[in-house]
This record gives sequence, structure tokens and C-alpha cells, in this order.
Amino acid sequence: MASQAATEPLLPKTFTDGLPVPKMLVFDLDYTLWPFWIDTHVQPPIRATVPGGFEIRDRSGRDLAFYPEVPGILRALQDKSVVVGAASRTSAPTLARRLLGLLQIPGPTSERDGAGDASSFFDHMEIYPGNKIAHFKQLQKKTGLAYEEMLFFDDESRNKNVEELGVVMYLVQAGVSRSEIDAGILSWRRRNGRTKREG
Repeated sequence: MASQAATEPLLPKTFTDGLPVPKMLVFDLDYTLWPFWIDTHVQPPIRATVPGGFEIRDRSGRDLAFYPEVPGILRALQDKSVVVGAASRTSAPTLARRLLGLLQIPGPTSERDGAGDASSFFDHMEIYPGNKIAHFKQLQKKTGLAYEEMLFFDDESRNKNVEELGVVMYLVQAGVSRSEIDAGILSWRRRNGRTKREG
């Protein structure tokens, strides 16, 4: 069940240590932000079961929610000068976008204070079947950012092919968490030789 409690921002430690961070964080969806495959595990239609959209269920009664720390991370990133993107190769793009539009991220003091649908926490979304390289080419075109300024979180090692472009991919083991974000940023710093304070 999606949490109805307040969502405290969960800012990764790497955002406060004074060292460089990527200009863009990009997230896969399935088994990265939520614990299921949207195209095989979820039976549409999906709907909010309580006012405000904090509980989402599919036709079979399956509860649909992010991994526990994801809402707090997305809320914290909203206040930082980092671009947030989604890149998913799902064969159910309409359903994925529908779920992002239904899932609510509560405010920091109560479930109604500053709540917003999850899709509003993403600056860019590339959600459609195909190679992740195509997703990143579109993200680069839309943002104008260098690939080396992008960090990608995904649970499938085959998607490391985006590193051919210069993107750093971090392999998520059990869903995105604050510690996984920190580990990914540390990897990005090492790979790009940016382990010292800049400017």
C-alpha cells in the first residue's frame, strides 16, 4: 500500500558534502523505483482507492507503490538544481504514465500538505519500448546536457550499454534508496575524475 504518512525529504549525503554531483539523475521504473514489472505484473485498470490517490490498486487488488524511500528522495531532489528523468523500455508506456500520474507523493508535514502526483517530480520522461540508448539520445536532445553529466539508475546490467554514450550507469540491487543514490554518485565521481571540490 502506498504510504499515507508525511514524506520527509531524503536528501542523499553526497548532495551536502561540497563535491560535484551530476546535473541529471535518470531512473528506470520497473524494479528500480517500484517493485514490479508494469507490463506483466499489473492488471489494468488501476485506480486510487481512497481520496487523494495515496492508495493505488489494480484490477486484481494488487497494491501499487514505490519502494519506501523513493517518495522522500524525489521530494528532496525537487529542491536541488538537478534535472530528474525517467527512462523505461516498458511495453506498457501508457499504463506506466498513468501510474505515475496517480501515485501521490505526500508533503513533508502531512499527507495533504504539498502533495503532488509523482509525474510532476520528473522533468523529462522517456517511456517506450526500445534500446535505452535511444532514450538517452532524446534526453540529451531535450536538455542539452552532456552525457557525462548524467547518472542512470537501473536494475538490469544489459542497460550498461548507455555508457557507450558517456553516461554512467549504476546497477541498483533492491530498489532505489538514499544509500544507492550516494553509491551511484560516488561511482559517477570516480568515473569522471571529479572527486575534489570545484569552483
